[in-house]
Order: sequence, then C-alpha cells, then structure tokens
Amino acid sequence: MGMLLPALRLLGDESRLRMLRLLAREELSVAELQEILGMGQSRISMALAQLKGAGLVEQRRAGQKNLYQATVPPALLEVVEASAAEIAETDGDGEALRLILRKRKDKMRAYFDGLAGRFGRDYVPGRSWKGLAEMLIKLLPPMVIADIGCGEGTLSLLLAQRATAVIGIDSSEKMVEYASNVAKKNSVSNVSYRLGDLEEIPLEDESIDLALFSQSLHHALHPQRAAQEAWRVLKPGGRVVVLDLLKHNFEEARELYADVWLGFSHVELMDCLKKARFRAVEVTNVHREEESPHFETVLAVGVKSGPGK
Repeated sequence: MGMLLPALRLLGDESRLRMLRLLAREELSVAELQEILGMGQSRISMALAQLKGAGLVEQRRAGQKNLYQATVPPALLEVVEASAAEIAETDGDGEALRLILRKRKDKMRAYFDGLAGRFGRDYVPGRSWKGLAEMLIKLLPPMVIADIGCGEGTLSLLLAQRATAVIGIDSSEKMVEYASNVAKKNSVSNVSYRLGDLEEIPLEDESIDLALFSQSLHHALHPQRAAQEAWRVLKPGGRVVVLDLLKHNFEEARELYADVWLGFSHVELMDCLKKARFRAVEVTNVHREEESPHFETVLAVGVKSGPGK
C-alpha cells in the first residue's frame, strides 16, 4: 500500500496517464513516445523517471537506446484504462502506436531486403526504375486522374498512356505553359493542364477517379484544405495518393525548393487524410536517399467511401 498513493498522484497528470497506457501495450523508446505524444524529450524523460521511481515502469537497454515498459498491477491498469478513456487525445494514441510498430516492421523488412538483392544499386542491362514504372502504369485501369501540383507534367504524360484522361494542375503559369507545349509536341491528346491552386482545385465535384499529390503537398499553405479539396473532386470509391517527403530538419529546403513544410510525419499524413474523411488510410516509407541530407519519401493512400459508407 506504501506505493499506491504516490502512484495515484502521478496518474493525476494526463500526459503520464497516456504514457503509462501506451507502455502497458508496447515497449517503447523515448523517441517513439515523442512521436506518438508530440511532447518534448525532456518532458518525457522526466515523466518516465517519475513513473519508474513509483515502480510503474521498468527500463532495459537495447543497443544504443533504452526501452520502457509498464509494470502496472492489473487492478491499477483498469484504473488507467478507465481514466484514459476520458482524455480526448487517447483516441489518436492508439493509431499513432500502430504506425510506430509498422515503422519498426518496415525498418526490419528494409534490412532484409538489402541482404536479399542489389536492385537499383548494381547495373543490370535492361533493368531500370523507369522501366518498372512504365510496366506498372500499364496495369492501371482506365480512369480520370488529377495530377495536382504537376510541375512540368512529366508524371502526367506517363499516366496518360493508360488513363482515360489526365488533368494536370499547377499554380505556376510558366509550368502550365511548358507542360501543355510538351503534350502538344508529342501529340498526347488525353492530357490537359490548368492553372490552379492545390487548395482550390479547378475541377467539378466528384469528377475524377484518382487525385495525386506527387511531391506537391509540402508546397501547400494549408495541406488540410488541399486534402479536403481532393475529397470533393473525387468520385465515391476514388482514391487519393500522396507521395511526399518524410518530416526532416533540412531548413535550407525552404529557400532552395520553396518548401512551405519540411515534409510530414506518418501521424500527420494519417490525421490529415482522416480529417478529410478518407477511409482505409495507409502510410508507408518507400525510399531513403543515400546522400546527405538523406531525404526519405513517404507514400499515403486513402479511399473516398461510396454512398452510405
């Protein structure tokens, strides 16, 4: 009983309560708790020290990092779960935890993928990423596609090989002019380009099958509005695809590439698409550059539910 009162006092703080609930489900590092809870490292370390001192958390060393896990008696765990249910932020904690665990699996899979082969690193005649992209595009069903933030229109032209129609949209008048001239020069008749903003897409409601943001969402002043616009122009059952940078700290990108946002975390993309009413949202890392600053590419997809869903 000597430890019960201090433990209950500690659980009067919502952040410690959320933390303990997560650690009862999974062993986590400080960095992972930071990503899930959106709190600073010092605050989390202090809370962990308090919980550990009360005998509610145990710590173990794993390589270069420490991992923490709850050691809460079943009766007290019931109190934790019941109390946490009254905190609004806990609704997102579970989803964020699932993303963290998926990232762990992705990291492990990437390691074994590297051992299994050298595709993309060693020269093999006839094998290229462009060739693979061309093949996969040919497998797409005919559809109407909006390439939102299309730039010079390279991807739009690739998609046009299979699409019923591709509509490229960009806020740069010169980009739209250049892309239109390239399409005309190559006699590609099912591609058109329009001047427009990501947050005010110049398309009718429910008029397209696929909304694509390829390295363009980080240029939006309000990414959430862009996602909502994508939902508006998509037909029921249509999909949104976001290919963008994973959140990074390369501040020079703001000046070098006119980036408004320094990429997005898995949780941010998941939350953005879900708030825009997309369903079956998935977020995955798909590439990491070998050269500094080692930009990583993240892929997010979501579906606009049909009537009554």
